[in-house]
Order: sequence, then structure tokens, then C-alpha cells
Amino acid sequence: MATHAFKGTYTALATPFKNDQVDYDDLAKLIEHQIKGGISGLVSVGTTGESPTLSHDEHLSTIKATVDLANGKVPVYAGTGSNSTSEAIELTQKADKAGVDGFLLVAPYYNKPSQEGLLAHFSAIAEVTEKPIILYSIPSRCGIEISVEVTAKLYEKYKHVCCMKAAEGSCDKVAQYVKALGNEFSVLSGDDGLTLPFMTCGAKGVISVASNLIVSPLVEMVNAANSNDYASAQKIFLKYYHFFNAIFLEPNPVPIKYCLKQAGIINSDAVRLPLSPLNESTQKVLDSLLKEFQIV
Repeated sequence: MATHAFKGTYTALATPFKNDQVDYDDLAKLIEHQIKGGISGLVSVGTTGESPTLSHDEHLSTIKATVDLANGKVPVYAGTGSNSTSEAIELTQKADKAGVDGFLLVAPYYNKPSQEGLLAHFSAIAEVTEKPIILYSIPSRCGIEISVEVTAKLYEKYKHVCCMKAAEGSCDKVAQYVKALGNEFSVLSGDDGLTLPFMTCGAKGVISVASNLIVSPLVEMVNAANSNDYASAQKIFLKYYHFFNAIFLEPNPVPIKYCLKQAGIINSDAVRLPLSPLNESTQKVLDSLLKEFQIV
């Protein structure tokens, strides 16, 4: 099982809805927007894709639709993590059959396993596929982080567990991953507002929420940083910095769906309960930024 080099800008895709059903026509428009912008790859049905409120059938049909719509033009990675190991294995196997290029596996949430439990959990999933696996450490949502030690043990035994989506908010943690795991292992930022700082510590790109809307500038920023042209990367990063923060003023993906609707990329910014529509004050902030960027 060979390692896989993750490098560039990957979009954590929103899942459009119409009449409380997945809107595959809008999903097609969103994916076309991504491909035209030069995106490195797509991540289907992560948190931005509202995985917590999709049924299993919807989860898998959205993944399959994303694979079909991407049509081999860009790789597709499926969010198949769960706080149940058996459920994560089942989702991973079914997504594998649907033709995805790899998987995004979040740390188990709510039940807060030990680091030994995490090692056993991810090992069990790694045993059922040879495709690349991106681990996802986000303590703010899961209550636990994936340690550097566990990541290193997984990578030592399973070379296809070869990437970390780092959303701990810490440059120090990114530096630890890079130092301990070496250059063949990829670290990707899980936070748009920290992408450039993380890349100065050795991260190779981002799994982005903002790139649902702003694709080519973020691709350009990450490519510049990967080419050690930090002056050019900083210029783009600072231009969009307030937007990176604004899309998290309310729970993701509520703000980015609003922006996508305002830009005419999708027809509805509907989200599923318990998420609720954007409040008026946040709308004004986003409207101002969209006007500044000449997106609306």
C-alpha cells in the first residue's frame, strides 16, 4: 500500500437541499464551479456537507453523485467517519464501492475514546481499504484530539493513512506532525483562517469551506505558498481573511450556503434542523464582503 501525496486546495462540499431533499442539480452546479476554479479535490459529506442530518441512504447517494458528477476530473474523498467503529467501517466499504478515491475519517465524537481506543478504531477501518485515508482532528467538535503518537503509529503500519486534516487551531501541533511524520505524510489545514500560518509550519494545503465559493484565488494562494512565494500567498490570504472568519460567525455550513445562494451558484441556502437560517446581522456582514469581492 503506497502513500499518497495530498497537496493543494480541497473543498469540503456543502450539500444543497430543495424541499428538504438533496438537490442534485444544485450539487452539479457547485461541482462544476469547483472544477472550473482548478480545485485539487472534493470532500463529500463531511460536516460542511451536513453529514449529521443525512440518512445513510442520502449519505451514500450524495457520495455516489459527487463521484459521477466529478467524472474523474478531480479526485473525490468521502466523509465516512463515525463514533461507531462498525458504522464507519460499513460507510467506508460502501463508499469504496461507489468509486471514491479515499476517505476522511473524523475522530469519534461524544463517546470520547482514549488514544488507545482511537488507535484501534482507525486501525480497524484501515484494514478494510487500501485507498488513502485522511484523519481529521477537531477537538472543538469531538471533545478529543488525535495525538501525534497515534498518528505516527498508524502511518508506520498503514502507509495509506497518510494525511491529517488539522483543525486544532495550533501551529505548534502542525509542526509536531510534520517533525514526527516526515515529508511524505501530508498535513492539511482544517481552518481557512489558519491555512497560511499552518503552511509556514509545513502543511501542504487546506480542506476548505471558503473554497465552496472562492475557488481560484485560494488555489492560487496555496500553490504560491507551496512554491515558497509567501509574499503572493500573504496578499491573497489578507484579502479574504475577514471572509474566512465571517463564514464561521454562525455554525458551518449556514453562512457559506447563504453566500453560495447570493452568488447564484445554488438556488437555496436551506439547512436541516437543528441548524437554523442565518440571522440578519450576519447576513449584513457577508453581504458587505460579497459586494467588496464583486461576487454579487
